[in-house]
Amino acid sequence: TISSLEEALSWIMDSYFRQTQQFEDQKCLDDGFDSYKYSFSLLKTLIDGLEWCGLLVDYWGGAGASISTHLLDLLEEPIPGVGTYDDFHTIDWVREKCKDRERHRKINSKKKESAWEFTKSLYDAWSGWLVVTLTGLASGALAGVIDIVADWLNDLKEGVCLSAMWFNHEQCCWDSNETTFAERDKCPQWKTWAELILGQAEGPGSYIMNYFMFTFWALSFAFLAVSLVKVFAPYACGSGIPEIKTILSGFIIRGYLGKWTLMIKTITLVLAVASGLSLGKEGPLVHVACCCGNIFSYLFPKYSKNEAKKREVLSAASAAGVSVAFGAPIGGVLFSLEEVSYYFPLKTLWRSFFAALVAAFVLRSINPFGNSRLVLFYVEYHTPWYLFELFPFILLGVFGGLWGAFFIRANIAWCRRRKSTRFGKYPVLEVITVAAITAIVAFPNPYTRQNTSELIKELFTDCGPLESSQLCQYRSQMNGSQAYPAGSDAAAAPGVYSAMWQLSLALVFKIIMTIFTFGLKVPSGLFIPSMAIGAIAGRIVGIAVEQLAYYHHDWFLFREWCEVGADCITPGLYAMVGAAACLGGVTRMTVSLVVIVFELTGGLEYIVPLMAAVMTSKWVGDAFGREGIYEAHIRLNGYPFLDAKEEFTHTTLAREVMRPRRNDPPLAVLTQDDMTLAELQNIISQTSCNGFPVIVSKESQRLVGFALRRDITIAIENARRKQEGIMLNSWVYFTQHAPTLPADSPRPLKLRSILDMSPFTVTDHTPMEIVVDIFRKLGLRQCLVTHNGILLGIITKKNILEHLEELKQHVEPLAPPWYYYKKRYPPSYGPDGKPRPRVHNVQLASPSSRYEEDEIEEEVRLLDNSSL
Repeated sequence: TISSLEEALSWIMDSYFRQTQQFEDQKCLDDGFDSYKYSFSLLKTLIDGLEWCGLLVDYWGGAGASISTHLLDLLEEPIPGVGTYDDFHTIDWVREKCKDRERHRKINSKKKESAWEFTKSLYDAWSGWLVVTLTGLASGALAGVIDIVADWLNDLKEGVCLSAMWFNHEQCCWDSNETTFAERDKCPQWKTWAELILGQAEGPGSYIMNYFMFTFWALSFAFLAVSLVKVFAPYACGSGIPEIKTILSGFIIRGYLGKWTLMIKTITLVLAVASGLSLGKEGPLVHVACCCGNIFSYLFPKYSKNEAKKREVLSAASAAGVSVAFGAPIGGVLFSLEEVSYYFPLKTLWRSFFAALVAAFVLRSINPFGNSRLVLFYVEYHTPWYLFELFPFILLGVFGGLWGAFFIRANIAWCRRRKSTRFGKYPVLEVITVAAITAIVAFPNPYTRQNTSELIKELFTDCGPLESSQLCQYRSQMNGSQAYPAGSDAAAAPGVYSAMWQLSLALVFKIIMTIFTFGLKVPSGLFIPSMAIGAIAGRIVGIAVEQLAYYHHDWFLFREWCEVGADCITPGLYAMVGAAACLGGVTRMTVSLVVIVFELTGGLEYIVPLMAAVMTSKWVGDAFGREGIYEAHIRLNGYPFLDAKEEFTHTTLAREVMRPRRNDPPLAVLTQDDMTLAELQNIISQTSCNGFPVIVSKESQRLVGFALRRDITIAIENARRKQEGIMLNSWVYFTQHAPTLPADSPRPLKLRSILDMSPFTVTDHTPMEIVVDIFRKLGLRQCLVTHNGILLGIITKKNILEHLEELKQHVEPLAPPWYYYKKRYPPSYGPDGKPRPRVHNVQLASPSSRYEEDEIEEEVRLLDNSSL
């Protein structure tokens, strides 16, 4: 016990000289000892003792206190782990941006000190470009490998190349001289399974054997894919875009972008596509690219230690993913901006463009399809479109909007049923069942048997002399009985009508199977199935308009533009417009979708039809619901995502949404300097809050700041490990100076370093429309509600999402302006002429009148002392 000022000074000086002597002995033993670090610890020990004894405050007065405070703030080391986040929590965008600005200021202040510091500043400045370059290289390489292997496995279901096992069907017949124009896909080197097993290529037995092997390989690929996902990486299933949108909004999902997810997603994506399920690889490629960006970001401290900066890399990675998926670098950047990104500054735009460029260059170098293009279904049209064609284009837009609305509702209903029934507990059985039905039904129809990308390519392609497709069998104008590939301005042969019937059946099949496939526990994209459905519908409409123009060229619609013997209608263009309309109806994409399809065609001439169809599709789809398929799955999974596209038009106030409400338990708060460590740990153990407001005292209730639960826990563990004398009855304080304590008190615990001194606050009369905008634009986790500086409650992101969901379920008409004014400013006198009661100078409604019983719940309610 220190009883006097002289004893305190003597004790501190003895401790100082004793540690100094130890330092000298240590220096003699080891000349390489870090003297600066040891002197640093000695000085901190001296000042800690001076402040604990109150010596500087009592002896030197206020000046000594300021000197002590300033030195201690300089000597305080950052606590390891503070500022990090738990799994399934939302990041604090404001704090992360402040950390990045502080890091940037520190680097700029040191770069002139030495050449090494200048080199470090250059490395920090270029780290953003380095990480997006690595992401683009990896994304392009993985996309090329996925394309090559998926094509080979898809052809493996039908046969094998004897001359080179690693060749797919098309590559196997490239060097063959025995192919014919009509049957260019048949060559001696390629053998079907019936030829290998039974030794015959034709006949019922051959058909049954090929049918069986097709189903067998499809089931094998599907089973292997779902097994790998279930055992090694459950996060590798699905499209990944809903989760990536949620992650980019600030949500933490540990392992979703990890190395195991990347490896299993890449392998199972190839297997899922080769199984023939009604899915695509374009959406999962965005997930693969984001995994690459997340892994490479850990090589650079600038991004590994800052969650907000890491999301800039993920935005650029998503652009690279779409770039290699569709061969559309500009469309990928716009997709990242329009569809997935939550925070997209200008420098992220440049880096996204660079990442998309690098990824497209790598994929072009690999040339996976052998056509010097980035995608299989790249097309070029040479016939212009005419004004009267806008009507069928708009009809395709209407079809796309109706399909999108129907698919979203049907797929969400099925996924909800999967979650709520026992059927969802058996994902392997579900995948096998869907794969078996798909293979059995798809094999008899040539348009459902082939790969979906090849189907889209055939539907997009314009008929010409080199096309042998059944869709291009038109009657020659010179010989009406002969059918051969000719221009589109000719009478359709029976092969065209047969193809239209098969396409109609394929359309129904694709619609049904896509509803049940999207959401399976395998990697499953939605872009290609939606485009295939639209392309089928568009090709059917295009052929119908084409034949109408051929047989009725004297109609006023065709008379001015369609001359006899000249090409007038391009059915492939209708397929492309229909594909864009259906994809837009499902995802509600607009600008990025038009640019993606424009880059697929390579012509500016068809932007107007695409824009008309896509906008019509969006308008029709929005008439049934504004949510796209990704937003619907985000809401189904319960992710904390605030969609910036939704408008908040209700007249609720902050006090109506804040917690606690009237019948809720009191709000858990901390006081700034009159709590013990045991009381603090008791509050943490008895509540599940992620943070606690800090107030001056239970009497004043004035707000001081906000402390996160995780930071408090880490700080307590760190203090117990590194500081002696921390006990359960130690006082905890968040102030600059330690409170006045008895002489026999244990060492207090200072937690000011983890306190947010400027938490975002709103008043209780703030309209929720403004609060929602603040949460969206600033990315807040929570917001404190005050009245004249007095803490009333808290609004979290979860509270806002619950409030929005309640408003969706109970849609009320907008209140008139005078009602809104009356809610914000209650009259000072009640209907009986008496003044309303006041609490803390806040005017309250009088509960004595039955006339105002319905409005009492909406008036200001302060927390009394007992509630704290």
